[in-house]
Amino acid sequence: MRIFVTGGTGLLGAALVARSLALGHAVVATHLRQAPGDPRARWLRLDVTDAGAAARVLAGASPDAVIHTAYAFQGEAMRAVTVGGAEHVAAVACSAGARLVHLSTDVVFDGEREGRWREDDPVSPITPYARAKVDAEARVGAAHPGAAVVRTSLLYTLGPDDRQLRLARDLVEGRAAGALFTDEVRCPSLVDDVAAALVELAGLPWAGPLHVAGDEAVSRYDFAARLLRAHGVDPAGLPAARSADQPARRPRNCALSAERARGLLATRVRGLGEVLGASAT
Repeated sequence: MRIFVTGGTGLLGAALVARSLALGHAVVATHLRQAPGDPRARWLRLDVTDAGAAARVLAGASPDAVIHTAYAFQGEAMRAVTVGGAEHVAAVACSAGARLVHLSTDVVFDGEREGRWREDDPVSPITPYARAKVDAEARVGAAHPGAAVVRTSLLYTLGPDDRQLRLARDLVEGRAAGALFTDEVRCPSLVDDVAAALVELAGLPWAGPLHVAGDEAVSRYDFAARLLRAHGVDPAGLPAARSADQPARRPRNCALSAERARGLLATRVRGLGEVLGASAT
């Protein structure tokens, strides 16, 4: 396939470029503020908030599949990028007859219940970013009814520069203030596994929401502690707190059920214990 990746210099975008190239696909990837990545891909500069630019760049690339990862987590441009940009990409992909895989998040749910969230559960966002992602899902579905909307959770890598690991080390070693919550549950997902699943999904006709996340649900605190152990760092000094005690409401239990993805995809997104091994328990 010719695969088009938006946000190709981000954590997931870079993994998607690498996985696609490894499988022999032709890759066109976009960048904006960061320099282009893997030189084996064709790189194009794109601001997804510019509908005209999105139309020109995507149409010129003639992709078979588009994997849209570009987003903004906060700031003035958050809605323009996360909602408007997603809608622009979806509309152009649909007009071009290209498959679309759109990336969303587990925090579209409010986290106020036990158990795991399934694709058919009503979304219930409680933060500005979550509301933007819910709006993006709706607009993508309207613009490209055949799109797959993938919700994933807490992407991480196994490298020493992983952002989740860096935060945990900074907290333990006193370079950062704050604490990690013992009552916020997520499904950490190795970025390479998620990238492999998305490239596989790009070749399948699935439409609508799909949960693609690690098998194991753990708290933010436990996730950080296990990452530290896996890298030989004692987590004894890792500060803990409860999300329920904070003044700002945050989603707590966002554990995703990935049963549907396991039945659809050959690729597995492994749980934290399987990835890190016994040394991290």
